[in-house]
Parts: sequence; C-alpha cells; structure tokens
Amino acid sequence: MSSNNASNTTKAARINHILETEGDAVADNTQGFNQGRYDSVAKLDDYEGLKTEARAIKKDAIERLPELIDDLRDAIEANGGTLYLADDAADANAYISDVVDDVGGERVVKSKSMTSEEIELNEALADNGTDVVETDLGEWVLQVADEAPSHIVAPAIHKSRDGIADLFTEQFDPNESLETAEDLTMFAREKLAEMITAADVGVTGANFVTADSGTMALVTSEGNARKTITATDTHIAVAGVEKVIPTVEDLHPFIELIGRSGTGQDITSYISLLTPPVDSPTLDFDTDTLGSADDRAFHLVLIDNGRMAMRDDDELRETLYCIRCSACSNSCANFQQVGGHAFGGETYSGGIATGWEAGVEGLDTAGKFNDLCTGCSRCVNACPVGIDIPWINTVVRDRINRGTDAELDWLVDGLTPDAEPAGLDLGKRLFGNFSTLARLGSATAPISNWLANNRLSRQVMERVAGIDQRRELPSFQRETLRDWMADRPSVADPEREIVLFADVYTNHVQVDRGKAAVRVLEALDVAVRLADVRASGRAPLSQGMISTAQTHAEAVAANLTPHISAGRDVVVIEPSDHALFQREYEKLLDAESHTQLADNSYEIFEYLYGLLANGADETALSAGDGEEIAYHSHCQQRTLGVDRYTEAVLEDLGYDVVTSDVECCGMAGSFGYKKDYYDVSMAVGEELTSQFTTPETDDRTVVASGTSCLDQLDDLLQRPSKHPIELLATARPA
Repeated sequence: MSSNNASNTTKAARINHILETEGDAVADNTQGFNQGRYDSVAKLDDYEGLKTEARAIKKDAIERLPELIDDLRDAIEANGGTLYLADDAADANAYISDVVDDVGGERVVKSKSMTSEEIELNEALADNGTDVVETDLGEWVLQVADEAPSHIVAPAIHKSRDGIADLFTEQFDPNESLETAEDLTMFAREKLAEMITAADVGVTGANFVTADSGTMALVTSEGNARKTITATDTHIAVAGVEKVIPTVEDLHPFIELIGRSGTGQDITSYISLLTPPVDSPTLDFDTDTLGSADDRAFHLVLIDNGRMAMRDDDELRETLYCIRCSACSNSCANFQQVGGHAFGGETYSGGIATGWEAGVEGLDTAGKFNDLCTGCSRCVNACPVGIDIPWINTVVRDRINRGTDAELDWLVDGLTPDAEPAGLDLGKRLFGNFSTLARLGSATAPISNWLANNRLSRQVMERVAGIDQRRELPSFQRETLRDWMADRPSVADPEREIVLFADVYTNHVQVDRGKAAVRVLEALDVAVRLADVRASGRAPLSQGMISTAQTHAEAVAANLTPHISAGRDVVVIEPSDHALFQREYEKLLDAESHTQLADNSYEIFEYLYGLLANGADETALSAGDGEEIAYHSHCQQRTLGVDRYTEAVLEDLGYDVVTSDVECCGMAGSFGYKKDYYDVSMAVGEELTSQFTTPETDDRTVVASGTSCLDQLDDLLQRPSKHPIELLATARPA
C-alpha cells in the first residue's frame, strides 16, 4: 500500500471513530442550534439588510485595517492602556508572559478565546510556570479532560452530561453525586469561583474592538468574562487584527446577528461593552479591601499571525470578515455528524476553518480536513456576513493539489495533467474528469459497466483510487441523450425555442430524465435544442481543479452565448450546474459572460412554472390525480430559492406531495463514493431514510431533483427513485 493510501486509511479510521463516539451528541446540538437560527432570524424585520450592512462594515474595516489599528492605538493609550501588535504566536506569547511576570502573576484566569487557542497561550504560560484556568464552562471541562474544542462557540459540544459527570467524579471526587445539569453547573461554578478570586491576571478575547474609542465587545453565554476582568488587577485582551471595526455604532448589526447565527438565541446571555481599563476599584479578596481603579492595568494584544498576508490574498481575504459565530458549522451536514475533531484543524473548525487554517497554519493543516467540505453551499446563506465559504475551500483545495506554485493546466477532458501536481490523487483525477469516463463508458457499454462492477475491479478501484466498494457505480447508457436527439423531429411552429443544457449524467447515465425533459417542453409547444457542450466544470471544481473548471466554463459560455443572443433561454436539468451558472461562474468567467448566463438560465421546474403561469397548456402534461409523492429537493436548489417551483408545479398538476425537510442527502457528488467519507455520507443520509420510511411516505413514489440525491436515495431506500420531470412526460414517440 502506498504511503498516501496508508494515510487515507488512517484518516478514514479516525473519522469513523469520531462519527461513532461523538456523532450523536454533535448532531443533536448543532441541529438544535441550526433550527434555532431559522426561528430567530425569522423574527427580524430585515435579516438580509442586516447581513449586507455587517458585511459592508467588515469589508471596509479590512480595507482600512492599518489606519484603524493606528486609531485604535491612540484610543487605547488615551484610556490609559497599552496596545501591542504581535507578529506571530511566539511574539504574542512572549509579550503576555512578560506582562504576567512583571506583576508577579502566579495564576491567570481566562474567558473563552479562540485566538488564544490559536497561539497556544495556555501552553506558553504553563511553560513559564504560570497556572492557567479556563473559566468558560465548556472550555474548563475540556481543560480538565485534556481535550481540544470541537466547536467554535460550544467547545464541549461532543460531550454528554453523563460523560461530564463521570469526568468530574474521577478528577475531583465530590462529596455528593453529580447527576443533573444543575448539579454539574453549580459544582463547576463553585470551583471556578475559588480559582478566579485567587487569580492575579485576567485574560479575555474580544469579539469586536472599536477603533474610535477602544471599546471591546464581549458576547458570551456566561458571566465569567466579566469576572476575569473585575476580579483581577491586570487585564490582557487577546484578539486578531481582524476584530477591529471603525466605531461603536458599527456594533449594531453584529450584536443583532451573532447570537442568532451561532446558537439561535435572539440575544446572548451577556453582551459586555467595555472601554478598559475598567473604572471599578480593585479588590483584595484575602483582606476584603478595596483599592483604586487607577491601579488597574490593561493590555490589548493584537495578533497578525498570517492575517495581513490573508488581507493581501484576493482569495483568502474574505476569511477575515468572519465573526466566529459557527453558523457555517451548524448548517453543515457533514459537520453535524463528526464535529470539529474531524472537520477542523489546529484551532478552527467547520466550513470557514479551511481559510483560517490555510492562513495561520498552512496548507498542510488545511488539507487534513478540507475535503469534508462538499461545496453544497448551505453555509452561504447561513453566514451573517455573506462569506463565500465554498469558494474559499475550493481555492485552498486547488492550492493543496498544486503543492507548489507550478501551473496545473490540465488537458481538457484528459486524464493526464501537463505537470504532475503534488497532492492530486488518482481518485480526484478520475472524478474531476468524469466527462471523459462517461464518453468512454457509453461508447463501450454494456461491457464498460460489467468491467467496472466485477469484484476484482471494485477491489482495485478501492485500493488505488479510494472508491468504496459498497457504493453502486453509475451504469452508462449506450444510447446517449445526444444520440436520441440527433434525428428527433422538431416541434412544428413552436411558441418558443430553448437550448437545453444536459449535464454529463443526463447525457450518459440518467438519459430517461433528459428524454422526459425534452418531451415535457415539447408538450408545452417549446422547441428544444441541445447545447453542443458536454461538461459544465462542476466535476473538476469539486476536486479543486480550478483551471480545468475554468476551461469548461469558457467552453460553455462560448457555446451558449450565441443561443442567448438569438433569444433562446437556457434550461438546466441538474441543480448543481444551474447553481454553477448562477454563482461560481462569476469567479470563472468575465463579468459580461457570467451575467448573460446567470440572467438567462433557468432550472427546469423554474422554467416550467413560468410557462404554466403564462398560459401554457397544463393538460398536455401527465396529471397527478392524487398520486402520492415523496420529494427531496437538492441543497443548491434551496440555496438559490428555486426548490419551491418543483413543489408548486407538482401540486398544481394534482400530485399529493410530501417534501423532506432534510437539507442534504449526504451524497454530494463524488464525496459519497470515496472510501474515506462513505460512512459519513450514509450517516447524513439516515435522516432522509427515516423521513421516507414512515407510514405516510413508505408507499409513495420517491422523486428527487439532483443526480447525487437520486443515487443516494437508491442506496438508502432500496426502492427506485426518479427525477420529478419523469412524472410529467407524456408518451410522445421519438
């Protein structure tokens, strides 16, 4: 076995272990947070407006960051504090250790801070002989357990109440048994109170720091951050430079959004606006005597640690807009199953972690978990500052593939790159060039299907390319959609004419759905032309092969633009390709080409809805007559908001539709085929299985809009599924 495959085997074993031991607790908590977000933001009058405002503030702040840091320094010094700008972790830790030494600090108490986790402050202070105590309940539990956080906001999300009780009993041998959540909380509160009152220095993070006044915003679920500040004479705040925003007034949209986005709370338990050094008197707990507020000292340690380089990086810059709310984690189907111990790096976890880890730790660290992001785009709408997280993850994946700065110019539809890139394994090559495999597969079917599915072939594919033997492979059709369309007579005197973009799967595997789409459109008096281009670029993009994807995108634009200029709409069957035209092509094409495609392309049921709403004859389509349907929409349909059209058309035609509320089937294209991730994929799919095997849904016809969804449902349910367009097609002969 190659070293790369050995490494992948180890990765798969680790992921599956976390899935089995932590998955249930992580899923319960993250899904609860995510539903809370839906419920909470629904109460806002202008949620999207707040997000737009918050993004604009962060964008402006990052653009003017050096200037704002200078303003902040002036404000901090005017308040009587000190600002130290640290180049990296070692610089920050050395400064903080010196401050602690200068005041004779023997114990430091800390409130929750991801930035201090990033620089490994606890370890640095411990090496310096200082006792460090976390005061956030979750962080303290993990400190006692000697474990790393598994979530940005809720660090101990993977631990159960019983597990924490066992931990406390083992470590502290309490006089009374700890059984309820209240028992555990009160026990921790008493222990932490003892340590806080005996501390010399308090360390906090900062969610935001305003340059105009030096005001810090601390958003917490517990009051211990305030205690670490007021119970100690020396306060050190640790924050990345990206936490600086211009003014106190700019805090408004963030305060509205951060709690709702992270834990689904309308407002978090504690929002503290402090302009340190705070002016409360000091207190000697040993003698119960008050001192003077003038005796308080404050140090703000702003940390670069790669952030300024990220600011200068056009692709990673948006990472710095992150407000660490964890919405991307909570909304991610894969994170919901494995949490941050698998879907995370040295410090950061979830979707945005790839950008952070690539920027502050490097590509090697980001590469350990980057492939857990499938690009499904669920996090895009969840992010309160509108960061295009899937694109950042794709860019980092591309850089990991390259390994160096060498060009990765692939031959279009080829299997061999011009230059062998480090990190691009055979599995990614195969999936990224699926259009080539599909052409070969159809040309040699059914022999190709037999060769691919015999036992020896499956063993070789699993060992060499990491394709899991348990996953059924696609069956290539000898007659492609293009073949079928070649001699098909056109609609006489049509009402309108469109160009149909048939993706690789529709052309070579799920040909019946392509035929159905053509028949339905023709039944509504629409003449159909088939786009003379085979691949959208979605397959290589999902593998981080941006150059190859861009080549495909340019070919698509070159083929479709003349149709658009001739007045033909573009109709797309596969939702992930429609999403590509609407979103990712903005990064792959010039602005004019992208705008033309985005404005003139429609998902198939979106287009049907428009035709029917404008008078097309619905009696030309197969009526539902009450047929019971169980429908699952594609995740990228939901992101774009076009999923509703499928439901509307089916219901208007008389179908009895029950729609799953599961947002992701778990397949995600090539993701579900890979041995490393097969079990995660199936774990995500279990929720869909449970919804489609109830007494209400068990006998219904199962339909789904996406290629991946159909493949996954076939494996999950062991009963056939189909694209909803197949329900509507009449039997007009070829």
